[in-house]
Amino acid sequence: MTATMTPAATPASWVGEFLLLSAFWGASFLFMRLGAAEFGPLPTAGLRVALATLFLWPLMVYQGQWPMLRRHWRVVLLSGVIGSAIPFGLYSWVVLHITTGLASILNATVPLFGALVAWFWLGERIQRLRWLGLGLGFVGVALLAWRAPGGAQVKSDMAPWAIAACLAATTCYAIAASFARRYLTQVPPIASATGSQLGAALALLLPMLWSWPETAPGPRAWIGVAALAVLCTGIAYFLYFRLIANAGASRALAVTFLAPVFAVVYGVVFLGERVTPWMLGCAAIILCGTMLSTGVLRMPGRRNGETTAVPRNTS
Repeated sequence: MTATMTPAATPASWVGEFLLLSAFWGASFLFMRLGAAEFGPLPTAGLRVALATLFLWPLMVYQGQWPMLRRHWRVVLLSGVIGSAIPFGLYSWVVLHITTGLASILNATVPLFGALVAWFWLGERIQRLRWLGLGLGFVGVALLAWRAPGGAQVKSDMAPWAIAACLAATTCYAIAASFARRYLTQVPPIASATGSQLGAALALLLPMLWSWPETAPGPRAWIGVAALAVLCTGIAYFLYFRLIANAGASRALAVTFLAPVFAVVYGVVFLGERVTPWMLGCAAIILCGTMLSTGVLRMPGRRNGETTAVPRNTS
């Protein structure tokens, strides 16, 4: 079974979920900032996945999908370590050193890395126009990273490391997407979402306890973490695995096209962050590159006999 589009999975059947997921994941940067400011990065990430697990578990049991999780628990828990524990911990640290808007734009590189991982691991063919998109997207990232240190988007002298951490996190997301397509397409979305968050919670348990803040966080931080867990993780990951199953991994990753728009707006409205013309220009380059690399933008008609990428070794 592959995660490709089927006749029943028409765009109208998943476009609403796509928009909702974009809004939730765009808000995650704001909520991470609110939580990490008082909890610290690792407790924020750990609470995020632990509370998300508690939210999703009754839904999974109610839908009768516990046997599916039990049958595939090894790969599902591992997917959570790759796709949640590591990148959530990194991003919770990142938003303390650069603005949420900049972090969200760098997060838009997920489809770029996703295309490369799918090409290397799943054997997806990358057409010439998609290679151009990959190159264009990485040029945009390089330009953004070049001007970011010392600019309005920087909160500390750790900004270069924060940018590198963003790219490491997006690489983890890309690997996790192909991992899900390779091993989890037969696992129901609610079981994948619940099990992956459980795996992340187990991985982050000891680091979270070790770095728990000595001063009790206030209500604002708790609200941020709770919203991060329920809206941006529990519900969002359920939608994400549904999109992988119904629309394919590449289209699911394309949610990062729209999430930065929500994130930048949230950052400006709620955190008073600045948006510079250079930042917007680089964001446009990155988004054009990602749309080309995933086939969202394409030349009219057939392109010299090139066909849609078909993965090898699908399960």
